[in-house]
Amino acid sequence: MKTMNKPTAITRRAALATLATASGSVMATANTEAKPTEHPDTGRLKQSVCRWCFNRMDLDDLAREAAAMGLVGLDLLSENDWPVIRKHGLTCTMANGPGGLSDGWNTPDNHKQLIEGSQALMPKIAEAGFHNMIVFSGNRRGLSDEEGIANCARGLEKILPLAESLDITLHMELLNSKRDHREYQCDHTSWGVALAKQLDTPRFKLLYDIYHMQIMEGDIIATIRENIDYIGHFHTGGVPGRNEIDETQELNYRRISEAVADTGFEGYFAHEFVPRRRDALASLRQAVEICRV
Repeated sequence: MKTMNKPTAITRRAALATLATASGSVMATANTEAKPTEHPDTGRLKQSVCRWCFNRMDLDDLAREAAAMGLVGLDLLSENDWPVIRKHGLTCTMANGPGGLSDGWNTPDNHKQLIEGSQALMPKIAEAGFHNMIVFSGNRRGLSDEEGIANCARGLEKILPLAESLDITLHMELLNSKRDHREYQCDHTSWGVALAKQLDTPRFKLLYDIYHMQIMEGDIIATIRENIDYIGHFHTGGVPGRNEIDETQELNYRRISEAVADTGFEGYFAHEFVPRRRDALASLRQAVEICRV
């Protein structure tokens, strides 16, 4: 297993490009039936971890270690990855959907490709026993907030009946447009909630990324409490830098975890930080303990 002592050049966008190739080679030896796994208690939150943050580790090794820590699954996985994690009794807590961060549902020219991709992928997600798929607004490119919401709603409405029939929830991620994803349109909770209200279905929720929303708007706990009905999934990450969620950053993740658990939240709480200060697995164990509430 490899550790991550100098991960500063790693981004999710770069990691996803390399993972697609790596996961294909793993598939050749990933046909073993899933075995029941007894997970240690991680408290009131169902914790998981994002694959891309630990992409210097072999997926099989990461899944084994995650299961030993009590994590219930891995986040942001593609189809080739699923058999690997199932060997360890884990679930895919968030499946990658079609499209990308910058070219998303707010652009009507993207709708045909996104709809067809979703229609092909969602039955596979359901057949594998998973229930969450990520979607993105895309970049503004001159669109007003109102236009972006209307365009996203028009496209997503085409796949929601299938999502509802398959018990799949679409999650649009909130990302910051200040530092990491310039021009990304779903960059404030209020924008995402407005879209969720327009779609008006329990099969569309927000992926509330705590790191991104601390950068964009702060007021994390109050915002979560006020909008929990529209939030279906969480991501963690230290601010600044998206590194460990320990005492080196500005957020109190123990208190945030308590606040989320106190709402009765039943979704997944996924760690999406890039380890920098110590051995990667030691950082992940520390994060799990911090959020054990």
